[in-house]
Amino acid sequence: MKFVPTSRLVALLVVPLGLAAATPFVPTLTKTMVALDAAIFALALMDALTLLRNPLSLHRRVPRVLSLGRDNPVTLEVRSQAKRPLRVWLKDDVPDSVEPSQQPLQLTLPALGRAEVVYHLRPTRRGAYELGDQHARYASVLGLWMRQIRRATRDPIRVYPDVRAVRTYDLLAKQNREALLARAARLRGGENEFERLRDHLRDDPYRAIDWKATARRQRLTVKEYQKERDQTVICLLDCGRLMTAESDGISHFDHALNASLMLAHVAARTGDQVGLLAFDHRVRAFSPPASGARATRQLINAVYDLHPELVETDYGCAFEALEQRMRKRALVVMFTQVVDDVGERALVRHMRALPGRHLPLCVLFRDDDIQALADAALPGGKVDLKSLSLHEQAAAAETVLWRERVVGRLKTSGVFTLHTPAAKLTPALVNRYLEIKARQLL
Repeated sequence: MKFVPTSRLVALLVVPLGLAAATPFVPTLTKTMVALDAAIFALALMDALTLLRNPLSLHRRVPRVLSLGRDNPVTLEVRSQAKRPLRVWLKDDVPDSVEPSQQPLQLTLPALGRAEVVYHLRPTRRGAYELGDQHARYASVLGLWMRQIRRATRDPIRVYPDVRAVRTYDLLAKQNREALLARAARLRGGENEFERLRDHLRDDPYRAIDWKATARRQRLTVKEYQKERDQTVICLLDCGRLMTAESDGISHFDHALNASLMLAHVAARTGDQVGLLAFDHRVRAFSPPASGARATRQLINAVYDLHPELVETDYGCAFEALEQRMRKRALVVMFTQVVDDVGERALVRHMRALPGRHLPLCVLFRDDDIQALADAALPGGKVDLKSLSLHEQAAAAETVLWRERVVGRLKTSGVFTLHTPAAKLTPALVNRYLEIKARQLL
């Protein structure tokens, strides 16, 4: 419990302070000053006594799992036993890696009433954390004091990759609108085995329409054929130093992890098994292939507190572990980044050894800033040429050309590639997976 004087009390104390400054020149003011001091002291004491009884009770509701980079709601409930309205200021202790939307919060409680206020937490780093103590302030009857109370509490939270994206996909899927997210409707499997009838979508080919079912239901209906099930997808996630680079405030590693999570969810919905292997110069985590809802949960629990390290990536370590743990043919999705010839040669050497036994897909991040610098000299370029030297333009163009050559070498080695900006990675990856399934390449 803590009592804090308000600006109103300070303003009252200024009056006798002015009289005290004048007493050397007007001695008769001494009695007036002393009387005024006594009156203010008595008034402040009586006002403080109104705060001895704590009429507030605090309660906090927070999700146990927060999504990285998203606004996650936290609800604060306050109950008052006071017989007068109270204006309350609230504040929570939050970890450094979690950004609150607004602190402190203000609300007005009616007499003997309750109120709720919601603020949001935006985590910037995955892992296990906890919300700390709650703090509240409210004023005395005359407003001369603020009482500050502290509720000692601990609410453990886990910051996971962007799990809300999975819920969004589920909602769209239930409404038969996967096409809004990743054009999934046009990428259904070949005509091998009938799966179901569903409403016609704009992207559906006319040959898929079932006219008998359409006449019976009085609305356009298409036949849907299921893809081959029980296949395996394994994600290789680079945790080396190059994956610490950021885009849109999130590291490339976290972009890759979010895309892996969505890929796992979509693959599990189609009946495939999904696993993950994270590595840098050693194997950091391994989640064996699993199917169904368990696949996504298993993947999240394996890597939710995993972060990239400032060490060099050893691709040999990852592919050796893959050889030992994966006997069945699988779609191997490698998330990585290369910036020099040494890393490029190591990546190409190991990736080109996969075709035949596995189906490899290499995901590389496109740097939009460097691409913009390289495109500055082109008509319609968004970068001011006057602010760039010829050396900067040439370096950016050379970097872009070098990256395109890397992508070309991977393609000529029989490796599928996905070279995309980090912000567009998730839908691009899901589209590529669905395309591979539709073409029955796995």
